[in-house]
Amino acid sequence: MASTNIGKTKRSTDDLIDNAVNRQQDWLENRRAFTRKFLQRFNVFKKTEQEPKPSVVKTNQKQPSRNRRILRAYWFPIVCAMLVVLIAVFVMLFKINTPVKVIAPAVPEPVIRQVKNTEKYTTPSFDLVRIEKSGNIIVAGRNVRESNISVVINKKVVATEHTNKDGEFVYAPSEALKPGNYVISLIDTDKNIKSADSVFVYISEQGYRNSVSLLMTKNGSKIMQAPVLMDGDLVVSKIDYMDNGRMVVTGKALPRLRVSLSLNDKYIGFARVSDYKNFGLGADIGKLESGKEYKLNIRLHDGEGTTIANVEHNFVMPEMTGDDDTFYTVRRGDCLWIIARNFLRRGILFTMIAERNNIKNPDLIFPNQNLQIPVK
Repeated sequence: MASTNIGKTKRSTDDLIDNAVNRQQDWLENRRAFTRKFLQRFNVFKKTEQEPKPSVVKTNQKQPSRNRRILRAYWFPIVCAMLVVLIAVFVMLFKINTPVKVIAPAVPEPVIRQVKNTEKYTTPSFDLVRIEKSGNIIVAGRNVRESNISVVINKKVVATEHTNKDGEFVYAPSEALKPGNYVISLIDTDKNIKSADSVFVYISEQGYRNSVSLLMTKNGSKIMQAPVLMDGDLVVSKIDYMDNGRMVVTGKALPRLRVSLSLNDKYIGFARVSDYKNFGLGADIGKLESGKEYKLNIRLHDGEGTTIANVEHNFVMPEMTGDDDTFYTVRRGDCLWIIARNFLRRGILFTMIAERNNIKNPDLIFPNQNLQIPVK
């Protein structure tokens, strides 16, 4: 009995497997037939041996059927392209241009008002006085527009210029001035009013590099053109002299070397060059007489004290204007303590500089910052 049951179970399992295999083969055959018909309909992968051998007559007879197959396969893209062309033609030929209406805002009628001449008269003033390489000078300034202004050099009228619509004028003589001292002022010819300020000009025999242009006002003096003083690595950028008899020399040189100052071959003092190549040397030199000639020497020394550069500046002391303040441009590495020591003799007086310039934090100053120094 046991062997009989096993045999029956085996035969029934084989039948199930055979039926499943037969169904799978039938499904695959149906799928192949469907795929073959589908591809034959679009003339894809068609066997070449099924096609008739080409001949001139038969090819011409089969051409219409092939065109029909192409149209049947690609009719939809062709219809879309034709519709696009028709729409484009319609837009180009039958487009209706609708006018655009622009509504402009109402503009009020112009009101004519009579403007009074509010220009206030001011005395003639200088913008610049520069000494050129050739020794010629250029004087530029301003006055009332469309007015006449005379240029006076050493109390003698040398030219009369006319201001433009902006009140500006320029005087540039063709002949160079001889070396020496000159005082330039301006006079309004129409009003016969002299300028409140004047310019002191020193033209050096060594050329324009050693020449000076100094604006003198009732509130002090201002350098308009400083001499270019240099010798190798030593460059002197500014020389300040105050009413209190103190002189401050600033410039650039090789870092960590020593710079000394002497006036008329008399040693005055020295200063160290900072790591940023800047130096500032302040010293008491006493009262300098107006109109007297002086010789100033600034020397650069190496580590052994040997002079490696020397700037010699000969100048005639101009008349002082009696100003209580001077100005200083902050350089990299400066601090208020050093500035106060150079100008005011004692570094502890830095609070005076901070107060005059409204500096809330005395430890924070910036390069190129202009400081007003209360000399007295």
